[in-house]
Amino acid sequence: MVTVIEVPQWRGSGSRTAERLKEGARLLADMVGAERRVRVAVEDDLVITASRVRTALEQTSDGFVVTTGGDCGVELQPIAAARRRYGDRLVVIWFDAHGDLNTPATSPSGAYHGMVLRALTGDGPTGLVAGEPLTSRQIVLAGVRDLDAGEKEFIEGAGVPLLPPGADAEALIEAIESRRKERASTSRTDASIATSGTDASIATSASHAAAAASDDDTVVYVHIDFDVLDPEVFASVGSPAPDGLRPEELLSLVRAVGERFKVVGLGLMEYEPSSKEDQELLSSLVSDLVQACTPKQAG
Repeated sequence: MVTVIEVPQWRGSGSRTAERLKEGARLLADMVGAERRVRVAVEDDLVITASRVRTALEQTSDGFVVTTGGDCGVELQPIAAARRRYGDRLVVIWFDAHGDLNTPATSPSGAYHGMVLRALTGDGPTGLVAGEPLTSRQIVLAGVRDLDAGEKEFIEGAGVPLLPPGADAEALIEAIESRRKERASTSRTDASIATSGTDASIATSASHAAAAASDDDTVVYVHIDFDVLDPEVFASVGSPAPDGLRPEELLSLVRAVGERFKVVGLGLMEYEPSSKEDQELLSSLVSDLVQACTPKQAG
């Protein structure tokens, strides 16, 4: 079963045309072929809206969830829910023109949609951070090409893979695999430290964790901000950046992920309707993206 959760939040955006995101969230939701539909009532207070999104997710315990926004800040709760459910097995692929890795101290605009991924690592505004943070080894950036100084510093310091436009599917799969290998290596190190001690139960537990981490059990959450697309092809976004992906390139990358890993959630964000042509392009693309993310939902 596919559920679409529509969140027409726009207050987290720094775009001067951000109110268009309300209609964009509705149109995106309508493009998803879903058996169940939930619309979250949004408030000017992002913390209140986030709590409502969490409630909607908690009431949706089965099937595959597609979340449509709204600004990228909507992704806080869907990804936090995936983190709680899958723990270190989760890798988040961030298809976006921007890193969204600022903090309140580094953000030039102060807009939350440019901070949400960093907030998911535990560093963000009060009330808008993940309770169980992602680690840097659970993030892969794809199509990102417009970064602020603070974001670049975080990416370099944390060793987050950054795949620019033009990177192929093989490079993306390799980047996800590198996250799994780092997780397994960390678990083996922890097990080694534990086995050097005297508590046999702790040592056994750590060894089991290492064995589990070495298994190929990675799951993926796919985030898509449509400004990852090249504005010469798709311009209905509030923060366009040149030299982006073409729609067929984005779809090819997502298909490769869906064929290799179980996708456990999909977020579609930042559509600001402005032309009939863009809406027609997106209608076909959204359907294909959902299909690409759902072939492995059994089991």
